[in-house]
Amino acid sequence: MTAKRTLAAIAMGLLLAGAALAAAGGQRAQRGFRGQREAAADVPEGSSLVPYDGRFTFARLRYDAGISAEGFSFFRRRRGGGAPWSHDYPRAERHLMKILDEVTGIDPYDGEQGGSIVAIGDPELFRYPVAYMAEPGYWTMTDAEAENLRRYLLKGGFIIFDDFRGYDWNNFEAQIRRVLPAGRLMSVELKDPIFHSFFDIESLAFHQYYDRGTPEFMGVYEDNDPSKRLLLIANYNNDIGEYWEWSDTGYVPIDLSNEAYKFGVNYFVYGITH
Repeated sequence: MTAKRTLAAIAMGLLLAGAALAAAGGQRAQRGFRGQREAAADVPEGSSLVPYDGRFTFARLRYDAGISAEGFSFFRRRRGGGAPWSHDYPRAERHLMKILDEVTGIDPYDGEQGGSIVAIGDPELFRYPVAYMAEPGYWTMTDAEAENLRRYLLKGGFIIFDDFRGYDWNNFEAQIRRVLPAGRLMSVELKDPIFHSFFDIESLAFHQYYDRGTPEFMGVYEDNDPSKRLLLIANYNNDIGEYWEWSDTGYVPIDLSNEAYKFGVNYFVYGITH
């Protein structure tokens, strides 16, 4: 079976499982989609690490949302409760790790916890080659946390930033400048190896999740040289994790969740191999 067909088959399996849950719970799944969410799963105040057993593990970055060093104020909580960094937790990582397990040779942790939650200042971050941050428009940090992230990226770590739009960019850019003072955010073009690390992505015209703005893929390269390693990628004006989270409900078209999974698999394969 080809990777493309396998991906579609797994997505259909997730969809059928979600349909059964929706049938058992009335309109619960439908109310959850598009923002009117069930209450967020309980999440810890600090790091919550999956015990190491040799397998690759999804690492979700935890940060404090409040008033940033640049004066940006972010007190909004996601609908249904929960901090912005926990958006889509843990369903997004559970589903993506299932796909990663099935279509690649990677053997990831795919248990109920989804993966590890790692505070941005925690030295344990260096155990994870790839990390994911949701809603970086609300991301704030101390100087020590910025230094920890800088060391992580320069030592070979890779960060995926997802789920932000519009004016969120102002805070995201300001925080990146603190982490990588010499780094320059630039467009990541279709020809970049990240879009061909496993699947050959044919277009960056990914379906927009939000109601405004054109989706863009931005990143910072080592030495600001696009021929060198990409240190991070940002899905600006989009929320690819949302498609992972709701791929089993029937409220996300399979072709869109498949595309979102292709981006996710490529990001993780790139981060592990570069």
